[in-house]
Amino acid sequence: MVEEKMVRVRVPGTTANCGPGFDAIGIACNIYNELELTLKPEGELVITVAGEGAANIPGDSRNIVWRSVQHLLRKARINCQGAHIKMQNNVPLSRGLGSSAAAIVAGLKAANEAIGGRFNNDELLAMATEIEGHPDNVAPAIFGGVTISVVQEDGQPACLSFIPEIPLKLIVAVPEFSLSTRSARSVLPQTVPFHDAVFNVSRASLLVAALCRGETRLLRQAFDDALHQPYRAALIPGMYEVFKAARAAGALGAALSGAGPCLIAFATKNADQIGEAMTAAFAKEQVKSRYLVLNIDSQGAQVL
Repeated sequence: MVEEKMVRVRVPGTTANCGPGFDAIGIACNIYNELELTLKPEGELVITVAGEGAANIPGDSRNIVWRSVQHLLRKARINCQGAHIKMQNNVPLSRGLGSSAAAIVAGLKAANEAIGGRFNNDELLAMATEIEGHPDNVAPAIFGGVTISVVQEDGQPACLSFIPEIPLKLIVAVPEFSLSTRSARSVLPQTVPFHDAVFNVSRASLLVAALCRGETRLLRQAFDDALHQPYRAALIPGMYEVFKAARAAGALGAALSGAGPCLIAFATKNADQIGEAMTAAFAKEQVKSRYLVLNIDSQGAQVL
């Protein structure tokens, strides 16, 4: 029998890819969604949503948080068809800051706590990857920091999380329009040229090494990409102009955040100047946007 107790969790938004680390590198950001969950074995499903994207989030069994709760309960062989769910969203919806990953991880983390913490974080990562399809956003949402994720030969995900030796600021330009991950993936080719693969392997390796060693100088070479950004540029007006403006204002580099359309710059100073330059560059393309200055979250999903 499930105990009817309210569980509250907080999950960070995330940025993935970070330029060359397609589907492999992610970073947890200090922007959070909060979730309250009370399982109701004999009750009905009641979902309330406030904040970002509230009008577009289903309040019934289609809700991704509830689907994630049910996924975990099935793993635990528990049948519970009712719950009270209260979502407070601060992560922009369908913008490339891991809103779906935050929802999935929140549902799993809260449900796990509600049944007594039967599963560890590695097991939650496996469940989250089953639901999301890839681990690059769910891994940092669970573990915090910068994460390097792989899917092993048996299909199970694994990741390593670390805190960089560089005090990075993450400056995110958030355009008004949204872009689904499905649409952003649909423009990617099935194969890429060999030299593009080498280009990305070298830069992704340099990015991780520079973050671990604190080599700011080398980071300027590490954020470029040849595998996904060139194909997605047509979906985001002015993308490369925003990158150029960010670097001119002092950014170490800039990239598409996840599948977009958010664009993210990485810097150690001049955060507001960089954000203003990015939104100004978007404005020249008739794209309204705002910017966020974020830090790296070091804790990942937490029970409050």
